[in-house]
Parts: sequence; structure tokens; C-alpha cells
Amino acid sequence: MSEDRATTAKPLVAIVGHPNVGKSTLFNRLAGRRIAIVEETPGITRDRIYADCEWQGQHFTVIDTGGLQTGEGKAAGDAPLLQQVRDQAQVAIEEAQVILFVVDAKEGLSGLDYEVAEMLRRTGKPVLLVANKVESRARMENAQEFYGLALGEPIAVSAIHGMDVDVLLDRLGELLPTPPESAADEEAIHLAVVGRPNVGKSSLVNAVVGHERAIVSQEPGTTRDSLDTRCAWDGHDLVLIDTAGIRRKSKVRLSFEYYAVLRAFAAVDRCDVALLLVDAQEGVTDQDQRIGGHAHEQGRAQVVVVNKWDLVQRAAAAQQEKEQLAPAENRTLMKDFARQARSQLAFMQYAPIVFISATERWGLDDLMRTGVAAAQQHAMRVSTPELSRLVREAAQARPLAIKGKPLRIYYATQPRVRPPTFVLFVNHPELVHFSYLRYLENRIRHRFGLEGTPVRMIVRESAGADESRRGRRGK
Repeated sequence: MSEDRATTAKPLVAIVGHPNVGKSTLFNRLAGRRIAIVEETPGITRDRIYADCEWQGQHFTVIDTGGLQTGEGKAAGDAPLLQQVRDQAQVAIEEAQVILFVVDAKEGLSGLDYEVAEMLRRTGKPVLLVANKVESRARMENAQEFYGLALGEPIAVSAIHGMDVDVLLDRLGELLPTPPESAADEEAIHLAVVGRPNVGKSSLVNAVVGHERAIVSQEPGTTRDSLDTRCAWDGHDLVLIDTAGIRRKSKVRLSFEYYAVLRAFAAVDRCDVALLLVDAQEGVTDQDQRIGGHAHEQGRAQVVVVNKWDLVQRAAAAQQEKEQLAPAENRTLMKDFARQARSQLAFMQYAPIVFISATERWGLDDLMRTGVAAAQQHAMRVSTPELSRLVREAAQARPLAIKGKPLRIYYATQPRVRPPTFVLFVNHPELVHFSYLRYLENRIRHRFGLEGTPVRMIVRESAGADESRRGRRGK
């Protein structure tokens, strides 16, 4: 796998068990931070919560679920909620590659443990039996009774204290799948088509590949999975990733929607370029900003794709005819839309804007050309001498000094691509504030292009500068 791009989605690991066995505590321990609410009251976790984790170089996504329980002894009003919790946990089990079945070594084996164990056996998936709350030798001995679940050796841990969680992670690492990689996948340009529901993502993929690869419907939410489609354009090998519409978190109600959104964000994480589809009639929305923000934070190149532009043209023509106005130039309409979009997506000024109609199949060549160019800029590498010369010239043109301390940039280098990452070695890193970094970034972009890709700027103190200061103090 390329060190600069993850080309595969992370495996999913689901944590299941009945209430109050410490699932959320274990989740927080694996995630390395407090994400799930942890209380002694059973049933606190009702929805699934997920977090990306890493152990010994292996990356995976862990999912916390609500406690599985029967409806006995519960108020009638709680029944629908219990069913929702069971449904969501069931979806987590179906989607996961590995399941962590957490049981309570303090309370001992229960009838519900047998029920859950039988359900997990029927899945045919790898299951690790985790005996939690083992904080003493006596509890360690009690954990042995869970052999009776016929799910293999119980792994005794104390999630709250972190005891033997590393043992659990080692066992988990042995079960995580290793997706096959191919040289073709490494060379191909991965374009993820992302956006809100019903903005035309599947229509765009079908228009590019020339056949009905994805189901297209006016009903939002038709696409529930991320679909990879290989195709070629102008001699370039491409992988188009069609994703489910990313709803606002408050709008995600059903279990399948939750995982559709999870997969869509995973598609962004493994792509070269995110094609952010915007509905031309609705303009840039808050949710478009959130989706673009996620791709920006992940360092992905981006192209803003304004779809359904044919409808805007027709509406403008009808309005002009009705009011007997002179027809507006299409170029003027585009310029006005782009100006407004730029102001709403100010954090990604580097992203080009392309206007298309997926259903009418125009603007696609321009889009593909722009997407491929963004991927190439995303992978651009600049030599250290050329970069250092440019940065020093920029510093000389706009010298910086604070309280008598001048900034000196000794040299600059680019250690990574996807996105291009530049490291500046200076005498006083604390002098380089955000606005000055933006100035240097703009000079780099002006010289080398880098359209469509974010840029990372890092400032470090030069070892030579540190020795120079010590020498002056010695005198």
C-alpha cells in the first residue's frame, strides 16, 4: 500500500453484550479517548458510536453498541426503544468483520449471555470473548466459567484500568482481514463522488462509465453502499467511488443510513480526489460545507461539481421570458454562482468549480480533466533546492521580525505528497504566525500551481540555528 494514500476501507470491529458489562469503557479504552458516555446505569448507550483505532500498524474502526436485553420486566413504553437498540446492534454485527462479545466477570455467566452467544455463532464471523472487570485473581478464576459459552478462551481484561487490553488487541490483530492490494489499484486515480442525498451522484457515475452501474432514483437514499467502478478516460486508469448521500447527523434515523454515512466518509479517506457534488438549484448548504470540511481535514484534493446546471439555465430563461428581460449570459450566471460558492467554501479556495449536467451528459470531459489534474497536483513533488530558493526569495521580499528578532528561513523540503506537505526550517519557529504561512503558501501555489489540493505547511527549528544561538551565548 502506498504510504501516501490508503486504498482500502478500514475493517469494522463491533462491541456487543448485554447492558452494564463495560462495553463503552472498553470502547473508550480502544479509542484512546473518552467518546462514549460511561455510567453505572444500564442502557446509557442506545445508538452506535464509532472511532478509528490503530494497533501495531493495523487500522480498524471500532463500533460501540447499545446493550442487548430482553423486554421482560421493562415498561411497555420501553419496548420500541429496546427493539431499536437490538436492531442497531444487529446491523453492527452484520457489518463487522470481527465481533468483541463482552461479558461481566464480576456478575458471572447469565442466561442472556447464552442467547447472545448463540446469535453470534450463527453469523459465522470471528468472535473474541472478552471477560471484563477482572481486577483480581478471584475474578480471573471466575472468568473461566465463560468457557461454557463455547466461543473459545475468554480474554480476561479490566477495561477501566487497561489491564491486558494489549493482549486483547494482539488477538484482534490476528483476526483483522488484510485486504488484497494490486498494482493496478495503486496506479489508478481514485475519485470519490460525495455529497448530500439526491444531488445526482449515481447519475454522474453512470454518465461517466456509460451504463447503469448504480441504481438511480428520485428517492433520496437509494445508494446505501460505496461502489467502486473502474473506467478509463483519456489514457488514465480511474476508480470512481459512488457513495451514499451524507445526511446531517440529526437526520440519520435508520441503521442502514448510519453505516451508509460511515462508508461514505471512509471513501473520502481512501480517495485521491473528492468530487463534491452541489445541487445547482439549492446552492452550497451547511451540509456541503461539512462534507467539504471533512475532505479538507483528511488532506484530500477536491473539485466542487455543480450538478443540474441545465435546470438553472431553463429557470433563468423562463424568468427572463416572463419578465421580458434580455437573456442573461450563461457565463455570467456561472460567475455569480461561483462567487457565492467561494465565499461559503472559503477554507477550500484551492478547489476548482466545474458546472455539469449528469442527466444531459454535458460538462463531463471538463470534470474528468479537472479531476485528473487535481490528482496529479495532489501527488506533485518539488525538489528541495527549488523549494528552498522560492521560500527564501519570498522571505526576502517580505522580511519578518518581531521585537528585534528577525526570521531566517534556512531551507525548505517536501517530505510527503497527497497532500503536498512542506517543512520550513527556521531560526525562530514562534515568529511564523498563520498569516505569514498563508503568504508563503500562496507564493508556492503561484509558482507550482497545486490547484485542487490542500497544502500542509510545517515549521521546525533548524538544528544549525540552535547551535548558533548557543555559540553566541558562549561568547
